[in-house]
Amino acid sequence: QGGWPMTVFLTPGLQPFYGGTYFPPDDRYGRPGFKRLVTALAEAWRDRHAEIVESAGQITQHIQEATNVAAGEGELNVDLLRKAVDQLGRAFDRTFGGFGSAPKFPHAMELRLLLRAWRRFDDDDALHMARFTLDRMAMGGLYDQLGGGFHRYSTDAQWLAPHFEKMLYDNALLTSAYVEAFQATGDPFYRQVVEETLAYVQREMTSPEGAFYSTQDADSEGEEGKFFVWTAAEVTAILGKELAEVFGYVYDVTPEGNWEGHTILRRSKTLAQNAALLHITPEELQGILREGRNKLLEVRGRRVWPGRDEKVLTSWNGLMIAAIAQAAQVFDNPGYATAAERAADFLLTKMRRGDGRLWRTCGAGADPKLNAYLEDYAFVIDALVSLYEATFAPRWIAAALDLTQVMLDQFADPVADGFFSTGRDHEALIARVKDFHDSSIPSGNAMAATGLLRLARLTGRADLLDQGQRILRAAQGLLEQSPMAGGQLLVALDFLLGPTQEFAIVGDPATAETRRVLRAVRSGFRPNKVVALKSLKDDGADAIVPLLQDKPSGAEVTTYICQDFACRTPLVGPEALEAALGK
Repeated sequence: QGGWPMTVFLTPGLQPFYGGTYFPPDDRYGRPGFKRLVTALAEAWRDRHAEIVESAGQITQHIQEATNVAAGEGELNVDLLRKAVDQLGRAFDRTFGGFGSAPKFPHAMELRLLLRAWRRFDDDDALHMARFTLDRMAMGGLYDQLGGGFHRYSTDAQWLAPHFEKMLYDNALLTSAYVEAFQATGDPFYRQVVEETLAYVQREMTSPEGAFYSTQDADSEGEEGKFFVWTAAEVTAILGKELAEVFGYVYDVTPEGNWEGHTILRRSKTLAQNAALLHITPEELQGILREGRNKLLEVRGRRVWPGRDEKVLTSWNGLMIAAIAQAAQVFDNPGYATAAERAADFLLTKMRRGDGRLWRTCGAGADPKLNAYLEDYAFVIDALVSLYEATFAPRWIAAALDLTQVMLDQFADPVADGFFSTGRDHEALIARVKDFHDSSIPSGNAMAATGLLRLARLTGRADLLDQGQRILRAAQGLLEQSPMAGGQLLVALDFLLGPTQEFAIVGDPATAETRRVLRAVRSGFRPNKVVALKSLKDDGADAIVPLLQDKPSGAEVTTYICQDFACRTPLVGPEALEAALGK
């Protein structure tokens, strides 16, 4: 039985022979107590030693064989994307949004895939599934309606009652999903969700050095959710009767409560719908609700806070850097770019060894430790590409290429496709696995493919393109049989299949004309693109980003739209680019 907390018993040769999840101290719940289990295993080890050793060898062999991934047949093509969308459609909850039944998890990678399917196939139902789920999650109790940010998952089908823990990776992945939903639809609600979520991360989950903490607990004062829930009496006492009536109407505050006698703030209607029913303008209602949220948030801040896990994980920080850098581009927010740069600098200094390799984790005030895994390298490489596209500082691409070389040397399989989860110089394990399945975060191979393919488009390096393709070929059997297990792999496949646009911009980033060009490129939903910019001063960008080579500058900002480094006629000035994109 898998899961957490897992206990595994090993032979002295470190081969597993017995394991399970959660053994209580004494017999209960129909499960053996830990003390009885240990006694029984000791007796078995003494009396049936040879049998256990043989069993351990068989289990070890099974684990080694189970890590082999069957390659698919035929070409990588859009049929894999269509099959995934069909399967998501069958699992989609058309009443409450999301996929499957309770408990419900956010599935950020699959939502981003649906947005890409809508664009590629003109599939309105794919867009509906993505939007309906994003709307319901952000309006429900899964989302912290006062402080911003998403809780871990919903215990019910309606997105009302969450497990109140907040994870850095959920908020990173969902930030990217809502940024892309804003690009696709222009709906300001999605921008609001992103801005509130990132405000939460910067306020409550950012270390003084700029790195991001891992989690915020569900419990305070020994009770799950106590920090986040309200009674109608509390809301009225804080807001006053008149404001509380409007606020309670919108956020489902009732005397009986909606969860264990308390209220989890949630909305069932849009701002426009509530305003119409209350006979006021949306702008007026927005102001009333903002006042109510601010007052409740101030009072909530005086409660006993949930605990916070202040360790820094390299991979999770990579996800958040990528998300903030993406928001910096789309919302033209230099503050976001600065936050992403601070975190990236932390990873590339504090979390990096003298030989250029990464560490996995670091506790608050402690030295970093543990060899980094594939996901650490892959997530950071992809984040550095996004950070380059937000700032156009060549050093981020240089750092991404340095880490890519380490990743290739340490993790690539020299005889088959795909990357191992542990490095070549890692401690010896009974099986050196390749993980292609997404869990609550993307698999290391999926993000490695994503980052390699993006770097290949900026640098023109055929070897990086080949490595990204080889990962997808290795995962093809998984994508054919279980496409919902590989959402990020399918996002990478969509990028590979293209057509991918390569934007090379030459101009002064400080001028209004260049910023206008950047807004035009970034505002629309163009997931299969890379963007490079060469300043009028020589900053060495040409040498690090070959896409910029042989792109002369002129009196006005000039944009080259390329595919496989073959560029169309240069577009001089923002008007020319806007006209080309409009077509």
